Amino acid sequence: MSVARTEKAAVVAEVREKFAASNSVIVTEYRGLTVGALANLRRALRPLGAEYKVYKNTLVKIAARDGEMAAVDSMVGGPVAIAFVNGEVSAVAKALRDFAKENTALKLMGAVVDGKAVDAKGVKALADLPSRDVMLAKFAGLLKAPMSNTAYLLSALPRKAAYGLKALVEQKQAA
Repeated sequence: MSVARTEKAAVVAEVREKFAASNSVIVTEYRGLTVGALANLRRALRPLGAEYKVYKNTLVKIAARDGEMAAVDSMVGGPVAIAFVNGEVSAVAKALRDFAKENTALKLMGAVVDGKAVDAKGVKALADLPSRDVMLAKFAGLLKAPMSNTAYLLSALPRKAAYGLKALVEQKQAA
């Protein structure tokens, strides 16, 4: 096997490993972005649990075949980079959307989230979702509300009875 072929096989294996280790991937087109802008984007995505890499399209297509990320094949065309997401996909989508607003050269092509293909509009919708912490807080509030109402209602009966007895006692003392 030639050296170039073994290097390509190693890249395909690396991409397959990244696909397997990621719960989601977001595909972007970076045509026109500077190296510095890409470095800034990588720095912004790293704390969110994402790695942003550029690979040759043909090698990505080979790596995506027959796997959970097979839908990536249709998204790859032109100069694309892939954000491999190990954390919260909505936070990464939000960071990419915000970066794309500042740098119009970055275009969201699509994503694969939990094995399902999502188009560019779907990625933008993901970016509009609140963070996981906010959603959990809202869910906890929804669970807490009925319990709080029940506790209030159960405490209202003795409280009102006590107010009634107090008023009765005051009335008897006044008479």
